[in-house]
Amino acid sequence: MLGARVGDKAAANELNELRAADEKAFASLVERYHGSLLRLAAGYVKDRALAEDVVQETWLVCLRSLDRFEGRSSLKTWIFGIALNIARSRARREARVLPFTSFFRRDAGDKGPTVASDRFGTDGMWKTWPDPWTNVPEERLLGQETMAHVREAIDALPRNQRDVIVLRDVAGLDSSDVCSVLAISPENQRVRLHRARAAVRKSLEGYLS
Repeated sequence: MLGARVGDKAAANELNELRAADEKAFASLVERYHGSLLRLAAGYVKDRALAEDVVQETWLVCLRSLDRFEGRSSLKTWIFGIALNIARSRARREARVLPFTSFFRRDAGDKGPTVASDRFGTDGMWKTWPDPWTNVPEERLLGQETMAHVREAIDALPRNQRDVIVLRDVAGLDSSDVCSVLAISPENQRVRLHRARAAVRKSLEGYLS
């Protein structure tokens, strides 16, 4: 409890300093979160310059809205929630070209198998193991072409899964922060992340094979 009170007091002090236009406090905030915000933005817009614009807009909105921040969530959650909304909006505005097949893709949400059922035997065990990619040259695994394929696989996910995997695996937020930003339960977060990772792995497994 003492640690929580100390943390709450520090957060309150930081918020007061930010509202007082303390440049040092704002610089500290930027130093802590700018990189993660940039990675989050890059999960929604393909151009680095656009991602930078998303983050700059996020900071501007935060500064202009500090007086309206009510503390119902942590400052970090509030900032990332703003960034997520701006990134989504910017992606829609850029009218990203979608594959023709995406018009026929249903939003499967959190239902259905994450791996094809014919890969399992009647005992529930794997009949064919996932490719461990041990024979794939590292330069190919980490190359721009492969990363672009990962990006396409993430883009193809249903929105609820995409948000979770971008926040967790791209922006690097922990599970509790993701739950707060998206207002979902820990169990829901785990299910969405599992399904998102399984779908991306399946897509990449086929590509690398």
